[in-house]
Amino acid sequence: MVDPPALAVTIPLLVLALAVALRGRDMLTAASVAVLGGAFAVLIGAIGGGPAADEVYDIAPTVVFLSILLVLGHLADAEGLFDWAAAVLARRAGHAPVATFRRVFVLAAVTTAILSLDATVVLLTPVIVATIVRRRLAARPQIYACGHLANSASLLMPVSNLTNLLAFSATGLSFLSFTALMALPWLVAVAVEYAVLRRIFAADLTGQAAQVLTEPHPTPWWALAVVALTVAGFAVGSPIGLAPVWPAAAGAMVLALRRLVRRTSSVNDIIESANLPFALFIFGLAVLVRGVAESGLSDLLSAILPTGDSLGALLAVAGVAAVLANLVNNLPATLALLPVATLIGTPAILAVLIGVNVGANLTYVGSLANLLWRRVLAPSGDAPSATSFTAIGLLTVPLTLIAATVALWISVRIWG
Repeated sequence: MVDPPALAVTIPLLVLALAVALRGRDMLTAASVAVLGGAFAVLIGAIGGGPAADEVYDIAPTVVFLSILLVLGHLADAEGLFDWAAAVLARRAGHAPVATFRRVFVLAAVTTAILSLDATVVLLTPVIVATIVRRRLAARPQIYACGHLANSASLLMPVSNLTNLLAFSATGLSFLSFTALMALPWLVAVAVEYAVLRRIFAADLTGQAAQVLTEPHPTPWWALAVVALTVAGFAVGSPIGLAPVWPAAAGAMVLALRRLVRRTSSVNDIIESANLPFALFIFGLAVLVRGVAESGLSDLLSAILPTGDSLGALLAVAGVAAVLANLVNNLPATLALLPVATLIGTPAILAVLIGVNVGANLTYVGSLANLLWRRVLAPSGDAPSATSFTAIGLLTVPLTLIAATVALWISVRIWG
């Protein structure tokens, strides 16, 4: 049932919070707007206090898990993991730009899947850009590879994206079952992105890379071992009911203790890497989205989304999710769609994730990661304009979205 007075309050507050997050450089400001907006809506009765508290309680474990993953990625970077990976990439690619592009693709896809899209955007992208510049190669193909795969390659594991984390418990799947169902869509999405982007940037992938002498990067065995054991912990813990947060916390703690003992990192540095303002922003945004959903949006989405797990139904769910992600950003889109998709079934939830993750590559509004990626590139002058970004997105997103959804439909029939 539509509640116009409540919508008149919650929608402007939600738009304001998103606008500040998308355009501002200070996440603390965005967090303040979102939290105060949610509190104001509860205070005047536009959102019930009980539902707001339930929403915060429900997503708290997910937000804590995300903060731990951010710390893990930061500490792995501080140990030299990404510098070493880029050096290995450059050495093995030789002088061929296409080989470099292919290896950047693989590295970005794996980084996103294991350490989340934030690691790809914030940590890997600057290293790749610096490596490409030193080798005097065209930067655009590699830049777009990192940017697009931060979204579309985040389908594989629950830990790959905040949207996945939010949906994971609703699927009723174990960590391994989720990964098994999404493995084929992930592979297909990465393959389609590679084929299309390679074709788009064919002219930039000609010639030869310059031979640049660089200092050898020592292999960060400790960081490699900790990350590998953390991922193994995700897989081993799943059958015995161990939540993924515990292996992630253990990995982050081991890396943190080593650096604190050696005095190569400080406690403040580690706390800062958890990005607590972003966590507060998520809480505030979730409350506002809950208010909008309960004021009529859920009923509208229930009427729009088809039921069942036929190919047509899954394509429709993914399409609606992609459109909504590019209207209001993929985070609130996920929060709004999850309650409705949960009633339809697990395949619908996974189709929502394909829509909000792959679809986010269409516009800068699609995900906060896109805006963060643009900010990372701004100092070097390599950030694409909104028009260029959307033009590339129009060539990649529809094909990737359809192909990944078809792959999900096949995967559901294979795994049940």
